[in-house]
Amino acid sequence: MRRIGGILQPVQESYEKQKQFITDASHEIKTPLAIIRADAEVLELEQGESEWTESIKNQIGRLTSLTESLIFLSRMEEQHVDWKRCSLSDAVSDTIEACHSLAAANDKIILEAIEPNIFIWGEERLLRQLVYILVENAVKYSDPCGKIEISLRKLGKKLILEVKNPAKSVKESDLNHLFDRFYRADASRNSKTGGHGIGLSVAKAIADTHGGTIAASKVGEGTIKIEVNLTEKPKG
Repeated sequence: MRRIGGILQPVQESYEKQKQFITDASHEIKTPLAIIRADAEVLELEQGESEWTESIKNQIGRLTSLTESLIFLSRMEEQHVDWKRCSLSDAVSDTIEACHSLAAANDKIILEAIEPNIFIWGEERLLRQLVYILVENAVKYSDPCGKIEISLRKLGKKLILEVKNPAKSVKESDLNHLFDRFYRADASRNSKTGGHGIGLSVAKAIADTHGGTIAASKVGEGTIKIEVNLTEKPKG
């Protein structure tokens, strides 16, 4: 990012310091969270479980998830990927299978159309995480009793993963911001489901690292589609 006279160097240095601060702060937060969780468990052993200790543990879980996501995003920007040829079809199918119980618990159903034998160069663990984030997001934030449609197909060298779900409350103006960190299209629903507005930004980081794109659009009346475009072997 250097230019004549180092015009952009201070910007780059500021960005690196900010990223390092986020990583360091996230690591520092982990220790007190572990202590608070241990204290809550001791209280439960001595006085029994209560709504207060349960609330404490739930909030610890949310903060732990948030700090881990922040650390993950910081590392993903360095693009450390263990490149291997893996089955994207299996990654998607297995992840969906694991999410059926989550969907049932939320009175939703998942419909899938996964083409077999689709392979990709990438890190399978990250790709599975990408799929899980999208499916979990669709389950949590789709309209009541909604149908979630997930498809994977190959078009030339392009691998297209689509997740559709009914979400009438999401506005057109929200779509361009869904992948921004800490953005909440519907804050009240996020608070009920325990979301902290960072999941889709993690999904975007994974897609970006694999040389792909991710975008959200409205399909028909009240249906949101998130489309991920990947290639069999990213450039570089």
